[in-house]
Amino acid sequence: MVNKPDNMSLEQRLKAKAHELGFVSVGIAPAEDDALRAQRLHQWLDDGMHGDMGWMEDRADVRQGPQSMWPEARSVIALGMSYTPEVDPFALESDPDHARISVYAQGRDYHDTVKKALKALARWLCAEAPETQLKVFVDTAPVMEKPLGEAAGLGWQGKHTNLVSREHGSWLFLGAIYTTLELAADTDHADLCGSCRACQDACPTDAFPEPYRLDARRCISYLTIEHKGAIPEEFREAIGNRIYGCDDCLAVCPWNKFAQASARHRAFAPREDLVAPRLDELLALDDAAFRAKFSGSPIKRIGRGRFVRNCLIAAGNSGNRALLPQVEALVGDADAVVAEAAVWARGRLSGSP
Repeated sequence: MVNKPDNMSLEQRLKAKAHELGFVSVGIAPAEDDALRAQRLHQWLDDGMHGDMGWMEDRADVRQGPQSMWPEARSVIALGMSYTPEVDPFALESDPDHARISVYAQGRDYHDTVKKALKALARWLCAEAPETQLKVFVDTAPVMEKPLGEAAGLGWQGKHTNLVSREHGSWLFLGAIYTTLELAADTDHADLCGSCRACQDACPTDAFPEPYRLDARRCISYLTIEHKGAIPEEFREAIGNRIYGCDDCLAVCPWNKFAQASARHRAFAPREDLVAPRLDELLALDDAAFRAKFSGSPIKRIGRGRFVRNCLIAAGNSGNRALLPQVEALVGDADAVVAEAAVWARGRLSGSP
């Protein structure tokens, strides 16, 4: 329980409660829309850089700011949970037998964990200030968590477009609470990227046309998670053995040297079978086995088809001819996207189209 001494403000008690619930970062920002953030969002969408994520375009007017979504909102409580890894995300980079899964997806689905803590914090706030109305958000709503996190002082949006924290590097899951309370706002965070361009140079597919601007259509995370069709051939070799997401631009950030794995929320400890999964075992998954294996994991939401498609790209890049029988078996898969990826992988491994 959070103590309620007379000398602690509601904001101070709120932050103490948030830390008690597992958040390592918490700040407060005004809920007013920001014209510059809105303009950048609409320009990014107009340039088509969201790819086939039509849901971003469909609700752009609501996404552009807190009060565009909820005019009664007066404050935004921005929060972050750490998922700092213990193991080097590049450890499997040159291992043809194993697949690479993004650090964030090696543990329990963050949506569930963050939302549960947000709801607990919301209940506490309602008890402390019964007059408040509020809404909680974790990633799935039209909310720009990263710029709001910057405005609330959690960190700054780095050149890779993700939030960077002085204490937790690039390893934060973000959530937000919109409230009708007029809370004292924190100071927005200064940009500390300086002249560094490590994240830009690390991107395998040149997904950053300029600093602070991501072309999702070239991003491996987008291609392996959000994109539903065949992966464009120009990016397949660069994907390497990544089968779900990509950590490269995050992992090379120099600010990660201050991040401590001990700060990671216990729910995000990696599952042993997802740290270095074998490609041959993943290629053998049918729909039922896929669902069973990834129960409680964010990977489950992309479905067996997209997942096996990704594994076939990794197989084609592996140079491991021992995988040919499994690849061959998928050439006739009922999912046309899987079958096409299998034909490509077979050609790469056998040396013939």
